[in-house]
Formats: sequence, structure tokens, C-alpha cells
Amino acid sequence: MSTPRLFFTVTTDLNYDQRMQRICGSLAEAGYEVCLVGRQWENSRPLTPQPYQQHRLRCWFQRGKLFYLEFNLRLFLYLLAQRATAWCAIDLDTALPVWLRAQLGGQPFIYDAHELFTEVPEVVARPAVQRLWRRVEAFIVPRAALAYTVGPALAQVFEQRYNRPFEVIRNISRLTESELPPAPRAAPTGSYILYQGALNAGRGLEALLDAMPQVAGRLVLCGEGDLSEALRARAAERGLLASGQVEFRGFVLPDALREVTRHAAIGIMLLENQGLSYYYSLANKFFDYLHAGIPQVVVDFPEYRALNDQYDVAETVPDLAPTTLATTLNRLLRDDPARYQQLAENCRRARHLVSWQHEEKRLLALYARVVESREA
Repeated sequence: MSTPRLFFTVTTDLNYDQRMQRICGSLAEAGYEVCLVGRQWENSRPLTPQPYQQHRLRCWFQRGKLFYLEFNLRLFLYLLAQRATAWCAIDLDTALPVWLRAQLGGQPFIYDAHELFTEVPEVVARPAVQRLWRRVEAFIVPRAALAYTVGPALAQVFEQRYNRPFEVIRNISRLTESELPPAPRAAPTGSYILYQGALNAGRGLEALLDAMPQVAGRLVLCGEGDLSEALRARAAERGLLASGQVEFRGFVLPDALREVTRHAAIGIMLLENQGLSYYYSLANKFFDYLHAGIPQVVVDFPEYRALNDQYDVAETVPDLAPTTLATTLNRLLRDDPARYQQLAENCRRARHLVSWQHEEKRLLALYARVVESREA
């Protein structure tokens, strides 16, 4: 019997997509032959070694409608020359060529919804574009042999829309074996507030920068995105770059990012309610901060509220007003060391209960089911 071969497709830079690194790595270690297909950016670094195959597609166009058209055409032509046991599209922006390739070969098509693509802020703000992606979603989702997403709330939205089951594989980091030092009695002197992730619309970053002049600490941002230039300009206008209170580090590779996170005092997880995708999200950075043992400040959305009610590892904010953010951050950094220590201790207790080691068991069971049904 030949080794089952799985293809996964994304529009991201493979070096920084930690979620797909976890998924593909777990399946490869379980004995599958895995290939992850992504995008070649103008400034992409050489691919980092992984236990699975990787392939990048280079496009003339870098954004907008022409990019999606070109990428999907190049993706289909590439997949047409490949062979697989099953084909998995991550989000709608790669789904049509992957579904078509699966149809032509008579193999299962799998849909992995990293987000509710039709409800992200960039789509919600353009009704005509949203209608187009809604039609793609309505075509794709019912045709998937297996569909899963990152959290229970998003799974429920999909199930209500399409009357089909949606599995949940949470986007949780792999827990390392190393133990954390005892929880500090207060926020460590010289440490920083950390935001990791895309610098995109709806992430609360403008409000965070506006709050920083009132905050007794400095902010480090790791990542890039559509708002990279605008956010740097906003920080410069407020004197935050010249004073060193805000630092933009750009893209940071996963191993280095874990080290940056380990030395932070507080993690930031803020989102604006600009669509159901953000409102029902469950971002990996919540778990990254928890595993590093650092308290965090999070928006009071359902998934984060439910986790925090269970583990008490964060301060939730009811809104993103700069005064609200500054007050909450200062409480942890300066004003209430007992609360800081309590949250840090709770992180240390919870980190062994939520990890990729638990999630990958469900992932492997789902893919085994698809492959076994194919071979039966």
C-alpha cells in the first residue's frame, strides 16, 4: 500500500504560517507524505527546513483581484501535474482550484477554514466583493468531504449556514518540554508589551498606539500587514518611535518569535467588531502568550471570554478606547503587582491543559477517517 499523499494550499508565506507548520508537521510525523503550497513574496526569505515538502508560487501581481486570479490559475496548473490521496484548501482564496483538482482526480476535497473569510473586515467593507465570496463559500463548503475550523463559535456559524458538521481543530501552539521559572511578583523591569501578528485593519492597533503615551512601558510589534506604513507614521507622529517607546520588528521567524514572547511582560490580543470572523475568532497568539507564562490584555469576545472564565490568564477590556487600554495595561505593569502575579501563576497551571499535543490527536483522527474511506 502506497503512502497517502496530502496537498495543502495557502496564500501566505510558508516561513511564518505557524498554524500550517503544525498541521503539516504532525501529519508528516504520522507517516503521511505532505506538500504545502504557498506564495513567493518579493521579500521572501529562503524556505526554512520542515519535515514535509514545500512549494512557492511566484506571481506578477501582489494584491487585489488580479493577484487572486493569477494565483488561482497558477495554483490549478501546478496541482494539475501533481498526484494526491486528498486535497485541502485553507480558506476560500485557494478553494476553487483545489476543489476542481480533487474533482478531476476523484479524490476527497477538504476545507480548512482558518477564519470566516466572508466576514473579515477587508471583505465586509466591500459589499460586492462580499457577495462574490459568499457565492464561492456556498459552492465550496457543501462539497467538502471534511470541513474544520479553529474554534467552536465559528464551527457553529458554518453549521447553521450550511446544515453540515464542522469539526474544530484549535490553533494552539505546541507546548515545549522546558518548565517556566516561578511566576514573578510583578511585571519584570525592562520587559515590554508584545503584539504579534498581522498589522491589518480591525486589530485595535491604532487605539493601542494612541494609548501608549499614557502607558508606563514600551510596546514591541512583530509582524507586517496592510497597515504597516500607516501605523509607523502614526507612531512617529506621536513621538513614540523617537522616544523608543514603540518598536516595529517586522516579520520574525517562529523560533525567534517564541524567544521574543518569553521575555515580554504582557501580550496583546485586541480586535474590533468589524465582522463575525473577528468576533468569533480564536487566535493562536492567545495560546502563545499563555504558554510563555505572560498575562495578556484581550478583547471581551466570546471565545476569549470563555477561555478566560475557565483559566483566568488575562485582563479583558470592554472597549478599545485609549484610556481603557492605558488603565488596563498600567494596572498590570505598575499598579497591581498581586494581580499580575496571579495571572502569571494561572498561565503556568493552564499551559499543560491546552496545547497542540492535544489538538493533533483530533487532527490525525480526522485525516485517518478521510484516507480510510478513500482506500475502502
